[in-house]
Amino acid sequence: MTKLYVGNLPYSYTETNLREMFAAFGNILSANVISDRSSGRSKGFGFVELEDDSAAQTAIAELNGTEIEGRKIVVNEARPMEQRPRRQY
Repeated sequence: MTKLYVGNLPYSYTETNLREMFAAFGNILSANVISDRSSGRSKGFGFVELEDDSAAQTAIAELNGTEIEGRKIVVNEARPMEQRPRRQY
């Protein structure tokens, strides 16, 4: 299983769009578009988990740098989430 970061997505993109984009590369375990908590609007990036590691590498090679709705997307392996202190309001 490989988790991919997908950045610079059009703000109109949904999880369904992500699933459609990666469907040709293999079995998708999850697809998430990250949204702002207060507005609910997409932050322009998301994550896709593919079951097969070689399919994930193929997806990176074929999709990284492609243009969607005038935006060049970034596709690479996701890094582990960093522990950050919670922000105080």
